[in-house]
Amino acid sequence: MIVYEYPFNERIRTLLRLEDLYEKFKFFVHQEHAMQHHVALATIFDMLEVAGRADLKSDLLQELERQKQSLLSYRSNPNVAADMLDAVLAEVETVSAALVAAQGKTGQNVRDNEWLMSIRGRTIIPGGACEFDLPSYYAWQKRPAEQRFNDIVNWFAPLAPLFDALALVLRLLRDSGGPVKMIAIAGSYQQMLQGKVYQMLRLTMDEAMGAIPEISANKYMLWVRFTTQGGDLKPKPLEEDVPFELTLCNF
Repeated sequence: MIVYEYPFNERIRTLLRLEDLYEKFKFFVHQEHAMQHHVALATIFDMLEVAGRADLKSDLLQELERQKQSLLSYRSNPNVAADMLDAVLAEVETVSAALVAAQGKTGQNVRDNEWLMSIRGRTIIPGGACEFDLPSYYAWQKRPAEQRFNDIVNWFAPLAPLFDALALVLRLLRDSGGPVKMIAIAGSYQQMLQGKVYQMLRLTMDEAMGAIPEISANKYMLWVRFTTQGGDLKPKPLEEDVPFELTLCNF
């Protein structure tokens, strides 16, 4: 099965972009080659670029507080497992406390490092991080893999509470909706949303079908049009029925 996600607003779009960058960072930082560590470091720079466009820290703290109050309201519900509820509440408290304790602007430790900023300035230029442009960076890349790994992890460490909070908020959002089986007749599906506000859409389908959803949505209507790819990979309309599961997520 393959899952496609569609954000309904800019805030969720930013969180999903940062989540994608974090997954990329985790993969490359645990590799050993200098070129892979270069990608991990460049990904931190991309994180700062995306995170710097919004006051994510206060946004996430407000959302975690809203989720805490919402979860507390379930304490009196006999149908809710008390131990699971307490575990989630404890996680919200821990993540919130760590985010509050994170001092200063997101990624300020990287911005205050002149050497890292010199690398960031050169990586913007295609091929700008060559050895003749940044000999000190070239020398750093020749250090043992473990030393490079420790350096990168230390540079990322102040960002970790933000990404822990981001991961928890997205997890709670994804868990907020239940999947419903749908069929796109002749490759097209429409649903009226009647003005109800959603944060994110999740679409799950059989990867073997080779169908690719093109999603557009607003608070009034959702439209999914399925396409397929030929040998040239150019999308072509799919005119057969496509079964899928649709989940509308909202806090």
